[in-house]
Amino acid sequence: MSVEARRGYAKGRAKRSEILGQAMSMFGEAGYRGASLRTIATRCGLSHPGLLHHFPTKESLLLAVLEHRDEVDDAWLSLGDPVGVGRLRRLVDLAALNATRRGIVELFSVLAAEATAADHPAHAYFVRRYRASVADARCAYQQACDEGVLRAGITPDAAAQQLIALMDGLQVQWLLSDCASDMAGVMHAHVQAQLTVPL
Repeated sequence: MSVEARRGYAKGRAKRSEILGQAMSMFGEAGYRGASLRTIATRCGLSHPGLLHHFPTKESLLLAVLEHRDEVDDAWLSLGDPVGVGRLRRLVDLAALNATRRGIVELFSVLAAEATAADHPAHAYFVRRYRASVADARCAYQQACDEGVLRAGITPDAAAQQLIALMDGLQVQWLLSDCASDMAGVMHAHVQAQLTVPL
């Protein structure tokens, strides 16, 4: 590959990253339906056709934003490949990380609510994501149970659903409290009460 081609490729990747960042902000501010591709293009210093060169439809841009968020979070959650109690600790740590990323939390909360409509372009994505999130938490709770550190009466299935519901509910409360509530602290107390060992 020539030097010019490499520069062009790097420039294209940088512009794509900028578009994803601006789209993430816009979808968080206005929701999917309220966001305008023309406004996102303007924020990126592009024409509308220039934006469509990178993302041919609004739906493709939305899905790219969601996939990008998942890639970042999945890589962060998997650091050190934690299992059982370690995985539960990483989920609590994710709440602390999210407290530094208002835009991402807002994006997720707005789109998750919008996507309950079956005709929303991210509906299938959120159905899959919630199934995967609950399954991941269930696996962590099951491993804690197998290790003998899950309190009596706590079932992995119910605990997993409760944890994901708590996490998402805390994000909405955090946004409405102008980021004043302690998401990670509440999550930590909840999970700690389910375990017989320090989290």
